[in-house]
Amino acid sequence: MKVDLNLALNDSNLDAGQASNQRQLSISVSAIGTGTESAVPLNLCLILDHSGSMEGRPLKTVKEAAYGLIDRLNPGDRLCVVAFDHRAKVIVSNQVISDTESIKKKIDKLKADGGTAIDEGMKKGIEELKKGAKDTVSQAFVLTDGENEHGSNDRCIKLAVEAAAANFTLNALGFGDHWNQDVLERLADAAGGALSYIEHPEQAANEFGRLFNRMQSVALTNAYLLLKLMPKVRLAELKPVAQVAPDTIELPVQAENGKLAVRLGDVMKDVQRVVLANLYVGKLSEGIQPIAQVQVRYDDPGIGKTGLLSDPIAISANVLSAYQPALNPQVQQHTLALAKYRQTQIAEQKMQQGDRVGAATMLQTAAKTALQMGDQGGATVLQTSATQLQEGKELSEGDRKKTRIVSKTILQ
Repeated sequence: MKVDLNLALNDSNLDAGQASNQRQLSISVSAIGTGTESAVPLNLCLILDHSGSMEGRPLKTVKEAAYGLIDRLNPGDRLCVVAFDHRAKVIVSNQVISDTESIKKKIDKLKADGGTAIDEGMKKGIEELKKGAKDTVSQAFVLTDGENEHGSNDRCIKLAVEAAAANFTLNALGFGDHWNQDVLERLADAAGGALSYIEHPEQAANEFGRLFNRMQSVALTNAYLLLKLMPKVRLAELKPVAQVAPDTIELPVQAENGKLAVRLGDVMKDVQRVVLANLYVGKLSEGIQPIAQVQVRYDDPGIGKTGLLSDPIAISANVLSAYQPALNPQVQQHTLALAKYRQTQIAEQKMQQGDRVGAATMLQTAAKTALQMGDQGGATVLQTSATQLQEGKELSEGDRKKTRIVSKTILQ
């Protein structure tokens, strides 16, 4: 597998008369095959809430969704299952898939009971994943329907960071309306995964399947963007880098050997990870001027190699005394996706402060942004929430969660 890396500026021309020009640098990363690859084994951990509130249809549909994934695993793939209430236990220890029926029978014995301690489930799940991590794509699905009443939310985030350091991706699935969207989003973001909302029990199989499809498309892991900025070019000080596809995530930046490193995690075939870097470019001489150089460091589990480097790709801008914009429509779309997310965040902050009018105004702005980028589904959800606030109504837990989800991605 090789890295496919593409760079573009939202406007490739710069004004020579300006002391500083702000530009968005779009960095698109995916994996492409060379024709000789074999499938990389999966190392999947299901971390499932079986607290008392999962009684009846919720737990039944989660079991059925788990069976569906088990049936899709290939020979050589690995699976482990952890269940938690206010404690956690390993239901299926990490093993290469062979006797799927015995695994299903173990899951089927799960009964709904007790409280909720997500961090206990995460701890045991990460321990099990480590047993099968070598030369695999390692991911966990963390599903819960409640608040972490018997655990520590801070510990959840620390465990997610630990998982990322071990090259594991954690996907968070909120079931029903009573889970904490802030905690699950932070958990997923910290470990490079997706946040998923299962509003109704019958949606469980589809959401499990959607995330499993994404996991199957992973070809390279533990990927980092390495950015080398040219003189007079710097990152913005506030929220300088964000992923905008397939989900929107604010990404931390760290210095590394004279470059800036940004962790991406998994790299997929045929699915681009798109990152926006917010740059400020100082006064430059007229003509074609280099702005930045980008490279990707990654692991290839298919051949058991780590710390591989893609070829460096450079991006330049045309500095003009008689400035005329040269806008890139695709980068503008990515910029709108990030704007939609951040506008929705501001709206949520205003709701928490009791400012309904301000929240409604920002949600309307986010809805208009969604329409600009052709996200009709997102626009409808955002505008519906804005209208409810304008009418003096409270947003239900379900409405709040749908609003968060559509801010981060485009509905499928």
